[in-house]
Amino acid sequence: MLLGFKEEMAPQELTRRLATVTTHVDEIMQQEIRPLLAVDIIEQLHRQFAILSGGRGKDGAPIITFPEFVGFKHISDEDFLNVMTYLTSIPSMEAAGIGFIIVIDRQRDKWSSIKASLTRIAVAFPGNLQLIFILRPSRFIQRTITDIGIKYYQDEFKMKVPIVMLNSVSDLQGYIDKSQLTEDLGGTLEYRHSQWINHRTAIENFALTLKTTAQMLQTFGARLAATELPRGVPPTAELLMSHTKQRDKLQDELKLLGKQGATLLSCIQEPGTKSPTRKLNPNQLENVATMERLLVQLDETEKAFSQFWSKHHLKLSQCLQLQHFEHNFCEVKLALDNLLAEQAEFTDIGDSVMRVERLLKEHKKLERKGQESLEKAQLLAVIGDQFIQSHHYAADSIRPKCVELRHLCDDFFNENKKKYDILEKSLELHRQLDKVSRWCEAGIYLLASQAVDKYQSREGVDVALTDIEAFLDTAKEYQLPSPKEIYNQFELILTPDVKANAQKVLQKLGDVQEIFQKRQMSLMKLAARQTRPVQPVAPHPESSPKWVSPKTSQPSALASLQKTSEEPYEETDLDSLVKKDDKTKYEGKNEEILECSHDGENPEREQPDSPENLSPGRCLIRDLLETEKVYIKEMKSIIDGYITPMDYIWLKHLIPDVLQNNKDFLFGNIRELYEFHDRTFLKELEKCTENPELLARCFLKRKEDLQIYFKYHKNLPRAQAIWQECQDCAYFGVCQRQLDHNLPLFKYLRGPSQRLTKYQMLLKGLLDFESPEDLEIDPGDLEGDSAKAGPKRTQAPAFLAELQQALAMMEELIKSCELAVGLAAVTGCPEDIRELGRLLRHGAFSVWTVHKERSKMKGFIRFKPSQRQLYLFERGIVFCKIRMEPSDQGLAPHYSFQKSVQWTTLSIHQLERGSNRKFELVNRNGLEKYILQAASKEIRDCWFSEISKLLMEQQNNNKDVYEDEDNGRQTSPKCCSSRACMSADAFEEGEGAEDMEKESSALGLSGLFQLDDSYDTCSPKAALDTGGRVQGEKGGDD
Repeated sequence: MLLGFKEEMAPQELTRRLATVTTHVDEIMQQEIRPLLAVDIIEQLHRQFAILSGGRGKDGAPIITFPEFVGFKHISDEDFLNVMTYLTSIPSMEAAGIGFIIVIDRQRDKWSSIKASLTRIAVAFPGNLQLIFILRPSRFIQRTITDIGIKYYQDEFKMKVPIVMLNSVSDLQGYIDKSQLTEDLGGTLEYRHSQWINHRTAIENFALTLKTTAQMLQTFGARLAATELPRGVPPTAELLMSHTKQRDKLQDELKLLGKQGATLLSCIQEPGTKSPTRKLNPNQLENVATMERLLVQLDETEKAFSQFWSKHHLKLSQCLQLQHFEHNFCEVKLALDNLLAEQAEFTDIGDSVMRVERLLKEHKKLERKGQESLEKAQLLAVIGDQFIQSHHYAADSIRPKCVELRHLCDDFFNENKKKYDILEKSLELHRQLDKVSRWCEAGIYLLASQAVDKYQSREGVDVALTDIEAFLDTAKEYQLPSPKEIYNQFELILTPDVKANAQKVLQKLGDVQEIFQKRQMSLMKLAARQTRPVQPVAPHPESSPKWVSPKTSQPSALASLQKTSEEPYEETDLDSLVKKDDKTKYEGKNEEILECSHDGENPEREQPDSPENLSPGRCLIRDLLETEKVYIKEMKSIIDGYITPMDYIWLKHLIPDVLQNNKDFLFGNIRELYEFHDRTFLKELEKCTENPELLARCFLKRKEDLQIYFKYHKNLPRAQAIWQECQDCAYFGVCQRQLDHNLPLFKYLRGPSQRLTKYQMLLKGLLDFESPEDLEIDPGDLEGDSAKAGPKRTQAPAFLAELQQALAMMEELIKSCELAVGLAAVTGCPEDIRELGRLLRHGAFSVWTVHKERSKMKGFIRFKPSQRQLYLFERGIVFCKIRMEPSDQGLAPHYSFQKSVQWTTLSIHQLERGSNRKFELVNRNGLEKYILQAASKEIRDCWFSEISKLLMEQQNNNKDVYEDEDNGRQTSPKCCSSRACMSADAFEEGEGAEDMEKESSALGLSGLFQLDDSYDTCSPKAALDTGGRVQGEKGGDD
């Protein structure tokens, strides 16, 4: 099948513009008036019987001179007419409209020559005549004859213009200025006939070449527009190359023609350029004007062809892109179809813990196997989107393919997640069933090990009851599920086989519990009547094996119990177990009620407004407000107790100069934090008390205002350095005692970091309680019949979405603050590093730098790498040297700036061989490349993905195709920061990185954003103790 296209508007536009160029060239050269060229009458022009010297009359009329020419009468009429026609067509239409002045020089000739000249002029002169000057023959007789002949033959000449007879050149200068006459006529006008002929010939050749080139380009454009492209990548690429070569050849001809025109123009202008005082004559000026107009037409020709070629080349390039896209689409789609087919065969959910764990490994193996195909599909869809955004002519064909690729990827991801969740549920179910089985077996063993002869005494009965009660208490410790819980929790994965297995285990659990209950009741009866002999109680109502001693009777008793308890398993239904379990709970409740009534207790009704009746979400918001006030109070105490007293004169002697000069750096923008929280944020949080759904919106609304935390953390390393130098000064001790603070100042300066973490924990806690799976009892429903209506869902999906956005925003803010602290530790950073944009991530890498002159060396990879700290920005990457220096906590890493490289000069590549923790950055000039090795494959994948995205965005920005979709950057879920996911086995080939990663500074993520015991406020766990306890009491009644 052939894919044909025709550029509709491009060839018509090219044809129209080139036709206009051809018409303009004819107009410039006056081809309609004068079809002759200088080359056609070159011999007649060289005879010089008539010349156009370029002189002008007083009114601007062109002057044609007939110099003395002996053989004038032998010139044929045709030659005379051709020369006159050519000469009269050279001046402009405006000058020719004034009329020509003819000067006939016959001073050394006869009357017959004058007569012949006038006769031919009267018959064959093609232009308008204004005046004729005749220089009489110098000899007396010929002059007399001439005067007489003019009088008698004037009517015969049929001249309607005056004829002026002049005796000498000086008389001629009275009519025509001396500067407009050639030297032969006593003037000063320079005229070289051979040069004039050369210029005219060159101009006409240039115009003819330009006209021919325009027609050739017109034909070439029509041929390209009618080209049909074969379907396939190689033929299309070959055709594109062929057209490009032809275009380059024509482009070279146009450039050569332009150089020729510029050279010719400079030659014409040469007399004026050599001598500034010398001016070009009108004839030369007209030649200059003609060349300039022709060069304008040449420029128009180049523009028209260039615009046509750009459209044609774009069409060919887009066609080739389409061929590549469709070829890759077929390959990727086939791979995805095979992957989905293999995934569809993955239906087993396992029948044991070991089997499910093996299935999970196979599931993850399948996921890793399809990762490459999924990445190719996603990348191909992104490329397709770029084609669509760049207005590709086949956008309607590309768009559905991109949609299909994303649909296939989503199908795989969704099905993969679904199967993974099912397997996790299956694993959890089988683990619980195994736990139940082990508990039952332990109970059977306990009952079998109790000797009957010990029941004869009260002490033996008490010991047996104690053992039974202790074992039954372990059921709560093991959190054994009820049949109803298992049915509700694992309903989706209860296949017939799994359901039968669960029924079997749960029936066993029920039987064992029943046996324990009967044994317990029997022992209690024995304890009540110790006067009668104690009869042994069988561990199962249907079989009562008797044991002589625990050692001899234990195996048989255990076998008998297991055999008896397994007989009715197949006939038990799970629904009946659920009903039985509900009935047991209902009876248990009645017993508790009776016991309470028997004891005479009458608890008062709980008040809905008490903390115990608040929902978990409201508990969180209540504690958030309380701790917010404490946080504001602490910041105010720092301002009033540490910053303000620094200006007191009586305390000046306690403040060292280092502290006095750097107090602004020590406290940073803590005043700005205080004012924001006290005047704005606290008031908005208070509004959330009655409307909890406004909380997430409050955080999102103040997203920009919360960036002051980034400024605070950027200054924090410098503040720490000042604190370490001045922490022992007496001023801090006085202030701390005055404020009655238990902790030193810098602990409170870490409060903003702790507060961000508290906000994050708060949002996580709310998200956990407000997720669709969580249910909540409204305190107002505790009264009346509404309590029987059961649980209800708390919030709408829109609120959950806002909570998730607020949590993501807070996590991003914490990450940026941590990175700001890390970047501040780098020494020697240039001021223009801010031009690299926002800091995205950082981490330690092993780096090999390969230069072009060393690239031929074998085995350079074996050289020991350099350990570098890398900082990833939006528009570039920064390399920093790492050195270990002693500090209070031991050796700590310190970083110094080495170099920065922008993304516009780099490209990224995967390494085909070697460690899966490596990738390379290559300078586009080919002179240098960097091989980077991360601490783990997950970190390498994070960095590779992030850098690839940045390079693609940089390329799109350079092409002005589309704007950035948003200012944020999504990170891989496998690692939230490069430091956080650094594994213990850091570098295999580059030694030392592991130690540097372990030796984190006091301002790292582990220090700043971990909750201190000294700052134990607004903890979701603490905030929910009351709410969780109340909810647990309510949940126990379900």
